[in-house]
Amino acid sequence: MPKIITDLPGPRSREILEMAEQYEPRSMGDQMPVVWDHAEGCVVTDVDGNEYLDWCSGVNVTNVGHCHPYYVEQVKAQCEKLFNCYDFVTQPRAELARKLVEITPDHLDKAFLVTTGSDATEAAIRMARRVSPGYEVIGFDGAFHGRTLGAAGAGGMGGTKRGYGPLPPGFLQAPFPYVYRAPICKGKSEEECAQACLEYLDWVVEQESEGRLCAVITESYQGGAGGIIPPKSWMVGLERWCRERGLIFILDEVQSSFGRTGKMFFMEHWDLKPDLVCLGKGLGSGIPCSAVVGTSEIMDALPPGSMGSTNGGNPISSTAALTAIEIMEREGLAENAARMGELFEARFLQMQETTPQLGDVRVMGLMGGLEFVEDPGTREPAPELTRQVIWEAFQRGLMCIAPIGLYSNVIRVAPPLVITEEQANEGLDIFEEAVAAAVKASA
Repeated sequence: MPKIITDLPGPRSREILEMAEQYEPRSMGDQMPVVWDHAEGCVVTDVDGNEYLDWCSGVNVTNVGHCHPYYVEQVKAQCEKLFNCYDFVTQPRAELARKLVEITPDHLDKAFLVTTGSDATEAAIRMARRVSPGYEVIGFDGAFHGRTLGAAGAGGMGGTKRGYGPLPPGFLQAPFPYVYRAPICKGKSEEECAQACLEYLDWVVEQESEGRLCAVITESYQGGAGGIIPPKSWMVGLERWCRERGLIFILDEVQSSFGRTGKMFFMEHWDLKPDLVCLGKGLGSGIPCSAVVGTSEIMDALPPGSMGSTNGGNPISSTAALTAIEIMEREGLAENAARMGELFEARFLQMQETTPQLGDVRVMGLMGGLEFVEDPGTREPAPELTRQVIWEAFQRGLMCIAPIGLYSNVIRVAPPLVITEEQANEGLDIFEEAVAAAVKASA
């Protein structure tokens, strides 16, 4: 449980933050002024000894909890044996590839290991282009696939594009069914919005394509844009739309995989069968590891030397991922995420009844996006209020990341999947106090 023993930020945190400000670029997230020191399970301790409940999990990374004893033990043992061997085969890498094939849908039978989410989405796009006669890739407004040039080109968030000059050609953008806010969805029901976005795909192709379509890439839910969960009919319809046109369907599950949404993979909820699946974050559960899992038809078309990675699938990251998956399966963490998600959603909906500024509640397992507005009628974004809620929560010992969303008015809720009911209720009590205090301060 939280324990705050100093003013925040504490003196040691202030000292280190000043050093970071002097020597690091300020290009990273504008987080709360705190310096993490160590963590265990769902509890983070800063350099001043203050303890916080964690609603960040490194943005869906530490799914098995911080410093799980078995995870630490297995990684330590591998560190004593071998760190890196370029792309020579090791037992951990081969076993991880086999494990990923075993736990994903049956049609996916090969796994390519890399390091980051951006690596995975870039690799999937390259694979699709290598085997397809076309090269154009359709992405969606609001999508975040990474900050490298190809991933940013496929994405649909202005913050990853502006100021960096021309992005690679060959990407088309279509509307995503952001039911609460997208212009194409205004005044429509969820199903009407889904249908309108599907119909608009043909218009995009007619008006923007050179006739060289290759693939479609989408996040399972849009994380950076605010935890936006699409209607099932849209996702199922999108997969069907790809099949009818012979396009490769790439599903970006970097954020949504490994128990986060209440199942091991998001695609299990709706029986999706993508051709390529991008995995990351929770796969390594702390040590960088990502992967593309796909069909032999695509992956066997890549000749030796055409795609590799210096650190991808290294023995330490492979061991970490194998251990994390073992923990998830043994401890039933996807099931715990589903149970705790129901608790979180119920409490957030209760808060919404008495807090009109909480405009939209989006929860799936232990993925939550809470969108704050100035007025529920106009839905004008409330970024200042959102920031104040996070500050008030921080002061009470609840750690959230900086606001997300297209207008910086969404709070991401993503605790480690090991969170207990007691910790969940404690965090929710703190959050409710924080919202009330922030609303009062802004009145």
